[in-house]
Amino acid sequence: MRKKISILGSTGSIGRQALEVIEGLNDKFEIVALTGGSNTDLLNEQIRKFKPKYAYASDIKAIEGAKPLSLEEICSNKENDIILVAVSGKIGLKPTITTIKNGIDIALANKETLVMAGDIVMPMARKERVSIIPVDSEHCAIHQCIKDISQVEKLIITASGGPFLRKSIDDMKNATVEEALAHPRWHMGKKITVDSATLMNKGLEVIEAHHLFGMDYHKIEVVVHPQSIVHSAIEYVDGSVIAQLGLPSMHIPIQYAITYPERYKGIKSKSFSFSEIARLDFEKPDLKKFKALDLAYSAGQKGGSAPVCLNAANEEAVFAFLNGQIKLFDIVEITENMMKEHRTLKNIGLDDIFAIDNEIRVKARERIKKISL
Repeated sequence: MRKKISILGSTGSIGRQALEVIEGLNDKFEIVALTGGSNTDLLNEQIRKFKPKYAYASDIKAIEGAKPLSLEEICSNKENDIILVAVSGKIGLKPTITTIKNGIDIALANKETLVMAGDIVMPMARKERVSIIPVDSEHCAIHQCIKDISQVEKLIITASGGPFLRKSIDDMKNATVEEALAHPRWHMGKKITVDSATLMNKGLEVIEAHHLFGMDYHKIEVVVHPQSIVHSAIEYVDGSVIAQLGLPSMHIPIQYAITYPERYKGIKSKSFSFSEIARLDFEKPDLKKFKALDLAYSAGQKGGSAPVCLNAANEEAVFAFLNGQIKLFDIVEITENMMKEHRTLKNIGLDDIFAIDNEIRVKARERIKKISL
């Protein structure tokens, strides 16, 4: 029987690659629904090709060839065996919650879900016996390495170092948008690419890892690995280290997440050659240059509303940088100042999370306006 899947965010980078993976798996999947934002031209093209029953877009009247449904209706549809949450931003949180409440497994490619609400989402998933399989290459790697989390001493998350690994702080201060988007290893959306340039992306992944695997922050280590071959590793209590290796392609973790626990040959499957790789380098991150990583650890350790503040302030600052309003280093400075001003609240619910998120964004935009170029 074919596995039934819906893809939230099918017109984005992860969503498009997921459809490529599915196309290469020879009818192992049936697509129940596809959702896009404003790119209805691409969404309708995908509908014609993959023939889902249902679809959603911000302009629902523009959908052609599939029955329009809301995101909530799609995530409540128990025809689904799994839902790939590949939308970007806080919009992914409510559909994830709805999916969990309906007992449907999730392939998660939305950072904000766990950064903002990991303390709510993970206990709910356990209660409803819903599997959350991470799509991020780092968390996917850890998921593949772990057999018994109680025997794990440390998680080791690798980072490529981005486009500024060998650049000076002055180079980063004067970096253009084009330079920040020139990632040496990965082809991703603009927001996540800028986060990779500041290493905020790695900080957000630390918070995600804490929630996904229930690991204390002091047992999660970030290591810079420029080749992006070792996607992450774990150290067991006996000192053994297990790592997951592979070429830097998102097709592989996407396929693992949606086919789990099965494995198949896919469009990126090929024999791995250690001799061609030749060398693997590892080093500690420079926290003077990549201060965002420290900010993320601090927010995660504080818990409560602190990660919500971190995420919202950073996201607004990244968008301002992409729009040419501020410089790259301003992103981290704005985020740091917003976190210093924020009074962390504990034991917050979903309504609190969205209210705090909105409040921080308003304040961040006001700060950005004052320092705009």
